[in-house]
Amino acid sequence: MKKILIIYFSNDGSTEKMAEKISHGVNSVDNAEAVLRTISKINDSHADSIANENNILYATNDDLKDCDALIMGSPTHFGNMAAPMKFFLDGTTAEWFNNTLCGKPAGVFTSTSSIHGGQESTLLSMMLPLLHHGMIISGIPYSNKELSETRTGGTPYGPTHFSGDGKNKLSDSEAKLCFSFGERIAKLALKL
Repeated sequence: MKKILIIYFSNDGSTEKMAEKISHGVNSVDNAEAVLRTISKINDSHADSIANENNILYATNDDLKDCDALIMGSPTHFGNMAAPMKFFLDGTTAEWFNNTLCGKPAGVFTSTSSIHGGQESTLLSMMLPLLHHGMIISGIPYSNKELSETRTGGTPYGPTHFSGDGKNKLSDSEAKLCFSFGERIAKLALKL
């Protein structure tokens, strides 16, 4: 069974909803299992807690050792990943030295409150540390028809969602792109 690790940070729940859809795509593939993990805010101390209020475990560096592929999601903050995601990635130096993630497939996703809030630049910023880790980055190919049809979120770099004020639900195209992205990464992990 291939373990596809999905690590996300979410402020208003939009990125979390995307992670759930992506996990459904992963779990639709035989011999692949989605492992959902989250990250807390930097100033939140969860030293005595192993999970958030929704019982999603907090990500640890051991999760990186145990995974066969990695998918990371963050809201967009000024065209970049949120600070908690960057903080987590900055703590992976030992994994970099040990080539823990080298050769494993990876992908990224984001949600923004503004339609032009920097979705693509956020995805690119999240890819950079993964490239340094030697991961094999995958996006969404244009053979996926929803990528050309979407009027809300979705890029060839990975799934995106326009959350607006946090109350916008995933559009049909966004949900399908999330599902197919999870499925794609899981199939890549099985092939590798």
